[in-house]
Amino acid sequence: MMPNEALRFPNGTTIAIAAILVTMPWILPSLTLACEIVVVSTGALSCTLLLGSVGLLSFGQGLYFGLGAYVCATLIRDFGMTALPATITAVVAGGLLAAIAGLLIVRRQGVYFVMLTLAFAQMGFFLALAFPKLTGGENGFGNVPRTTVAFGQLPLSHPIVLYALLALLCFVAFALVQRIIASPFGTVLNSIRQNESRSEALGYDVRRFKLAAVTIAGGLAALAGAMNTLMLSFVPLSAVDVETSERLLIAALIGGVGSPLGALVGASVLSAMSDFLSPIWPRWSTIVAVLLIVTVLFLRDGLLGLGRLLGGAVRSER
Repeated sequence: MMPNEALRFPNGTTIAIAAILVTMPWILPSLTLACEIVVVSTGALSCTLLLGSVGLLSFGQGLYFGLGAYVCATLIRDFGMTALPATITAVVAGGLLAAIAGLLIVRRQGVYFVMLTLAFAQMGFFLALAFPKLTGGENGFGNVPRTTVAFGQLPLSHPIVLYALLALLCFVAFALVQRIIASPFGTVLNSIRQNESRSEALGYDVRRFKLAAVTIAGGLAALAGAMNTLMLSFVPLSAVDVETSERLLIAALIGGVGSPLGALVGASVLSAMSDFLSPIWPRWSTIVAVLLIVTVLFLRDGLLGLGRLLGGAVRSER
């Protein structure tokens, strides 16, 4: 199922996402796990948009994730901002950085595009490490207070309020991506993914469309980083590490990049495995590696596509 065929807002996917976000606190063993899933799925959305809609594989989303986390933490701790204004500012900062980096990145295709995203991510990590007075260096950016949502109302120290805010931001991000995919802009992105040369021959400025997609994806990753700061009240150096980029990309691939819902599915599986298996087996990431190999080789639409196939088989049997 192609993205443009699947998503017209509002639709069943939107209802499914809303239902999952509402029920997660009640069916999961802890609110912390629910918050983690929401954060990871928001970040994975940026990879879903790039890879699923434009066919761009990026290992650099951790750069924007980390920037969003640091900007949000700085505004809350040092400038006394509340959660929503700090988060919005972080999203804008992530989008601006992605636009600046994208001016260079979109000039290349294929493996060169991938390597450029990786190079920018590594550059961001070493810059964060080189300026400990701004980022906290290896010790991380700490002492971020639990602020309120906005205007001094609804303290985030209450777990339900924190989850409600993160879930709302996540839902807005999902709705935005769905609208983008179903819009004429999304149709052009899909045509670029299928045949870039033909899209250029039709008169579309391919680089400009790619740059717009990279910018939006950077803003989404920065949103996830800001949400991570609100959840932890702390920014570890690993927030801007390339490992964060890998985690977001793996979540998107496992869930399936053909639909935004795949980001939520992949993030749920990845976070649940980390929460349940890491205390039992330190090498639990081996299972993730095997699952990723199976997904890439045999389940090109991810676990979401597998669920659709199984559902169709059951209906046909009936």
